[in-house]
Amino acid sequence: MLALRELLQRHCTPRTVEILMVHGKMVAGKAMEVCGHLNLDADSRKLVLEAAYLHDIGVCLTSAAEIGCNGTEPYIRHGVLGREILEAEGLPLHALICERHTGVGLTIEDIDSQKLPLPRRDMTPHSLAERVICFSDLFFSKNPEHLEHEKSVEKVRKGLARYGANKVAIFDSWLAEFAA
Repeated sequence: MLALRELLQRHCTPRTVEILMVHGKMVAGKAMEVCGHLNLDADSRKLVLEAAYLHDIGVCLTSAAEIGCNGTEPYIRHGVLGREILEAEGLPLHALICERHTGVGLTIEDIDSQKLPLPRRDMTPHSLAERVICFSDLFFSKNPEHLEHEKSVEKVRKGLARYGANKVAIFDSWLAEFAA
């Protein structure tokens, strides 16, 4: 974990590092449960574990004072920004997980219809590791007051429902695939 913390420290404020370490621990716990259920190999588990801690590194460049981020970018861009950071750090697989973890993923149609300030490309999870992190992240907030509180399945569904029944359907398919 030391190397992951050091990587976060190179890019984030101390407050953000602490928040991301706790958030990462929570996401990692859920993700490791999924890895166990799927009986994933050691290399896949290592990638998922590391990505659980690094998937939100891009927040450090956003304007999110509540989590210690004093950047200028809109929060919705944290996945894209994180991809750039992690690619520059030589972590291309982690970078893709970072870009593709928002909600249940963002389609070009989502980007267009919501007029999101993002590159116009598919940002949905493709690999199993990407889906595991995306799924696990849905259960945890970076709100400092709720870091260690796991959301219920119904609360996750309710949050996704704001973006359409298709987003809930994706989550439900992951729930069926990943639940022990």
